[in-house]
Amino acid sequence: MTESGMSKFEQQRRDKRRQMQDLGVDPYGGRYEETESASSVRARYIENQEGQKARCAGRIVLLRDIGKLIFITLRDFSGTIQLGLSVKLLEKQWDLIKRLELGDLIGAEGQMGRTKTGELTIWTEKLTVLSKALLPPPEKFHGLADVDMRYRQRYVDLWANPEVMERFLARSAMLSSIRSFLRNRDFVEVETPMMQAIAGGAAARPFITHHNTLDMDLYLRIAPELFLKRLLVGGMEKVFEINRNFRNEGLSTRHNPEFTMMELYQAYADYHDMMELTESLVCHLIQTHCQGTILPFGSMQIDYSRPWRRVRYADLLKEFAGCDIDDLSAVRAKARQLAIPEADIDDAVVINDVFEATVEMNLINPTFVMDYPAALCPLTRQSAADPRYAERFELFVGTMELANAYTELNDPDIQEANFRRQLRGQKAEDSMAKMDEDFITALKYGMPPAGGLGIGIDRLIMLLTGVTSIRDVILFPLLKPVSSTSGPDDLSKQAQSDS
Repeated sequence: MTESGMSKFEQQRRDKRRQMQDLGVDPYGGRYEETESASSVRARYIENQEGQKARCAGRIVLLRDIGKLIFITLRDFSGTIQLGLSVKLLEKQWDLIKRLELGDLIGAEGQMGRTKTGELTIWTEKLTVLSKALLPPPEKFHGLADVDMRYRQRYVDLWANPEVMERFLARSAMLSSIRSFLRNRDFVEVETPMMQAIAGGAAARPFITHHNTLDMDLYLRIAPELFLKRLLVGGMEKVFEINRNFRNEGLSTRHNPEFTMMELYQAYADYHDMMELTESLVCHLIQTHCQGTILPFGSMQIDYSRPWRRVRYADLLKEFAGCDIDDLSAVRAKARQLAIPEADIDDAVVINDVFEATVEMNLINPTFVMDYPAALCPLTRQSAADPRYAERFELFVGTMELANAYTELNDPDIQEANFRRQLRGQKAEDSMAKMDEDFITALKYGMPPAGGLGIGIDRLIMLLTGVTSIRDVILFPLLKPVSSTSGPDDLSKQAQSDS
């Protein structure tokens, strides 16, 4: 560190910036129009055809100085392209060019051709400095070894690690495909409130904020469900929303307090329709964006071939826990065996805790788990054949819950009774600690029979891109605060002094 606390790497780069300015060059450039992406340049190049020009802009990720010739690898969002810089073509700019460093952003234009080794190259005739980097990149651009730092400084991770950029571009493309798929089925995309006076639609602890003008507490939404159902009442028969939910709960490789959910509702449908839609949607994404129907996920190989398994909740409990769902003494004995608290806890909760501990770890290939205990599903229509069960499924893939769907309950009296039963014993800070009276009023006007579906977008992208941490598919995941002993330029410490 220098006396001012600045790293020597930054000081050296500031000196280079000053030298650029002494040459009359603005080190932060300006508008650089009519550029073309690296991938587009590569795609349109015609072998052995003279007079082909290109104009690109990007970041220097490799620089080889061999005296009167310098080769630069330029990276933009689409990939890389090589620049060839020679004294012969750039004599007037050579002093400037000699001050370029890894990480700098530049623009270049010139004739295209191949080197003796066959590398497509833009033989640069004019170079423009667009932004001088004052901190060096990670060592030799082999990526950041510190995973936590990669998440904290995603703005470096994206250009230091091309596979990271590819993953987030894939995420964007998949979201676009989801929207197109649903619009082709006549679904309408809508937006519902992020701040709600009553937290509802799921069992989760909300984040609380305060509106100063109205002097009232509001909740960041835990789910959009109750507002989307209001739209069914209003006559919007097929609606979906892709947006953020917020749950004030733990952090893990599968949980982020702020996450993206796709939720939809279809009038005159049921949970069987939602199964068909879910399977078709995911398989459409795989066909469009993936290679084959067997995809890696950690140590697992997941087979997405259709049809997907459909199996009742009670049958899975019997298969993996060895308990009949109606034999409560056996279920509680299993809970004790697994060290799951069960005394003074509702039967349905104990059953579900045992299910989670014994079944979910075995659900690797896509599996629709159907017909949950009705006591666990206050927003779901009960089965006409056996009212102890609800017309609900959860989709598990790679031992992870990916989707949740219901045949929606639309009887206002039953819904109100379910809410009141659910509210008993709720703590004030927990979700649904208040009755959403307006939602009950909406149901009284008549909501059509409907199927509803929620898919965790972050988890879906994890599965389809083969990464096992949710932080790898969220650009800026929530992280613990940086230690007060950490410096602001930790990345620069990984750089070589000659970078």
